[in-house]
Amino acid sequence: MGRPTESPLIQGVFTIDLGKHADGRGFFAEVFRKEWFPQRPWEEMQCNRSASRAGVVRALHYHRRQVDYWHCAAGHIRAGLYDLRRSSPTRGHKQVIDLDQDRLLGLFIPSGVAHGFLAITDATLFYIVDNYYDGADELGVAWDDPQIALPWGVEGAPILSERDARNPLLRDISPDLLPP
Repeated sequence: MGRPTESPLIQGVFTIDLGKHADGRGFFAEVFRKEWFPQRPWEEMQCNRSASRAGVVRALHYHRRQVDYWHCAAGHIRAGLYDLRRSSPTRGHKQVIDLDQDRLLGLFIPSGVAHGFLAITDATLFYIVDNYYDGADELGVAWDDPQIALPWGVEGAPILSERDARNPLLRDISPDLLPP
């Protein structure tokens, strides 16, 4: 409980089994402690909430100067990850991780790893970032890029934002915009 486990597929991605303390009233769980991630300073933190209908895909986004930490508070999502970092030994590796309200799990996503999610059910995601929002560091790649080929398990046409629907294919992104 509360101990990060590094992904065997993408260096720097961690999951945290949050555990819970339950009794007749319900349960209590710690969902974030900055000391779980001593590799990041966590000085400028922002916490966000995202609510999505079943069938929504929010993806793929990446940052060069920001990490994300996710916790699914309600519903069920499938997180999709792809390592874009040019200097990473796991560059080009991909992974999907299911997060839901019953299995208390935190997901740490380092900068340079493209990330997004499919809402399997109506879902609420809380995410903490280590920098305040900066539109210049909000980049994207097509969620369905055949070069990335994430196994989302999408059935039918997903619900996308206009921005996500316009995200370019990886081959069309300038190397200057990819993470080091």
